[in-house]
Amino acid sequence: MPTRRARIPATRYPVERFTLDNGLRVVLTPDRSAPVIGVAVVYDVGIRSEPEGRTGFAHLFEHLMFQGSENLEKLAHFRHVQGAGGTFNGSTHLDYTDYFETLPSNALERALFLEADRMRGPRLTEENLRNQVDVVKEEIRVNVLNRPYGGFPWLTLPPVMFDTFPNAHDGYGSFDDLESATVADAADFFRRYYASGNAVLAVSGDIDTTETVALIERHFGDVPARPAPDRPDFAEPALTAERRTAYTDKLAPLPAVASGWRVPDPVGDFAAYLPYVVLAEVLTDGDASRLVERLVHRDRAVTSVGGYLGFMGDPFDVRDPTALLLQSHLPPGGDVDKVLRTVDEELDRLATDGLADGELARTQARMATHLLRDTDAVLGRALRMAVLEQQRGEPGLLGELPRLVGEVTDEQVRAAAATLRPERRASVEVIPGGAR
Repeated sequence: MPTRRARIPATRYPVERFTLDNGLRVVLTPDRSAPVIGVAVVYDVGIRSEPEGRTGFAHLFEHLMFQGSENLEKLAHFRHVQGAGGTFNGSTHLDYTDYFETLPSNALERALFLEADRMRGPRLTEENLRNQVDVVKEEIRVNVLNRPYGGFPWLTLPPVMFDTFPNAHDGYGSFDDLESATVADAADFFRRYYASGNAVLAVSGDIDTTETVALIERHFGDVPARPAPDRPDFAEPALTAERRTAYTDKLAPLPAVASGWRVPDPVGDFAAYLPYVVLAEVLTDGDASRLVERLVHRDRAVTSVGGYLGFMGDPFDVRDPTALLLQSHLPPGGDVDKVLRTVDEELDRLATDGLADGELARTQARMATHLLRDTDAVLGRALRMAVLEQQRGEPGLLGELPRLVGEVTDEQVRAAAATLRPERRASVEVIPGGAR
């Protein structure tokens, strides 16, 4: 008897899309329930785009975009957003870089002016570059070099799994590469990737659509037109033999292990990809999930286990090649080999026996809840729609994701589990070197 699936309806967010003459794509999703707006600009450039010899450059450039712009001095962006009662930030991902604000709706024009002004050109000076190189180096020290399990596994697993520079290199960057970056490098990076034709602007929340369109045309319409660059083919062949490595973390008190398996193209083969998203949650989401119940509660072989799609943990904002990841932290003296064998056993059991009655429906309901919660706030909606437009040309897919998750079948999850074989796996083990 097939296991029950969750019946999850689609969420109908209003969506309006248009493209300016300079190539900038725009997504509007009005929501008049509260006087708040979210504004997001997503550029189709990320860690995979940075050239050899310039590791960490995409993230460094994100920092430079906050150091003043064509008409604004350094720190003016901060003052204008915070002075209006808003918040702001930016982030660098494998496949895109985003910049965003949450503001009272009466500050919409202020946000549009700020984003349009730095789209025309940030202040790329030697002083700003050297200052932000130092800031990024300190960020690496805090988040990677001086933190237990720093960079595990998002920095440590890709070079085991992949062979090409775009997919395998350290996205935070080496100090040597960062220090050798020049203003000319930054200007070339801006010219190449920060084009209006390579960007998406999304505005969500308490907006009047007609007025918002007019404001966008006023502020972004005269940004010089530059086309999007050709996106390279980042494809790599799948693994045919298990890869595994280990390293000692001098600060880590306990052992850990992370494994990854290649999965179908999340954009080009979405129907085949989606069961893996559900599978990761079946395996690790909650105390009743397969691997938590077996590894944590029954065997006590690990102290924690997590599973997710994509090296940065979001299954719906990544392109191919990507992976399903499992990571565990072990107790003192824990046996990594035993953990990997147990994972293989549970995957085989799932592929052979399928899911228990209600297991799939429970998982799908939790997933839908998380999806709805993450996009309930206007900024979450704007960011996700901007990325969906950028990568797929389908911002409205945001409202369909809960329903699509609910339509994944037991048979699809079993078939996905059957592909996660040891010979297709790449693993990285952390050997503890810190205080016990």
